[in-house]
Amino acid sequence: MGPGLAMAAGGAIAFSGKAIIVKLAYRYGVDAVTLLMYRMLFALPIFAVMAWWSGRGQAPLALRDWAGLAGLGVSGYYLSSFLDFAGLQYITASLERLIVYLTPTLVLLLSWVLYRKPVRRMQAMGVAISYAGVVLVFGHEARLDGENVALGVALVFASTVTYAVYMVYSGHLVQRVGSLRLAAWATLVACLCCIAQFLLLRPLSAATSVAPQVLWLSVLNATLCTALPVVLVMMAIERIGPALSAQTGMVGPVSTIVMGIVILGEPFTGWVVAGTGLVMAGIYVVTRGAER
Repeated sequence: MGPGLAMAAGGAIAFSGKAIIVKLAYRYGVDAVTLLMYRMLFALPIFAVMAWWSGRGQAPLALRDWAGLAGLGVSGYYLSSFLDFAGLQYITASLERLIVYLTPTLVLLLSWVLYRKPVRRMQAMGVAISYAGVVLVFGHEARLDGENVALGVALVFASTVTYAVYMVYSGHLVQRVGSLRLAAWATLVACLCCIAQFLLLRPLSAATSVAPQVLWLSVLNATLCTALPVVLVMMAIERIGPALSAQTGMVGPVSTIVMGIVILGEPFTGWVVAGTGLVMAGIYVVTRGAER
């Protein structure tokens, strides 16, 4: 495996570990608002350095660029992260990763709605296959865990929609700002939003009453599953291009399932295998259809 492919695969695996860490932290009685605040608090200095580094020798950002970065930070990182953390309280990490992996299909649909970008027949077929896989796993979990699964699915799907909006609207801005600079500043906006949300909704005592394990898991989440994947994926895109990087990212759902089984003790059933296979096949069809 070449260095570009290794970076893309490593980024996908590291990012997929976020759901595992969040599920582990919930075992210590922490809530989504506090947990997300700690993740972003520890990630803030990393992305501050990244924003400074990516802006060296570059032209100052225009006012419209700052406005665009703020909007993308709120949609793509703050809202997306909060809804995802909230949804993980009710569904397994495996199902969460399958829903998040629908992002390319939502980008495709939003591009059609907003810009009238045509959808090829093969792409439409890929969308249908992917959603069939999620419905399959959702139906199995709903029978086991009840109505809260529907709430979790709705929250994580809303998270995926907000991130897809970020992907669609970042296309033009990334050409002026640069991918690493955009990701760094947008994430900084999200960090400030998550910290402000905690200060508005929780007393300061909520930050000091969490278990020590939550703090260490949040540090791991901020570094290994937040900052590192951003850097690895950006470096992979520079070496092998966005298409191959995206296809290599298919390892993400599989790694989440494996970690969910080994670390969390989540059930490994034929329903999960079938649903994952359908989602991955559908995304592959969508990406292949876009290349033709």
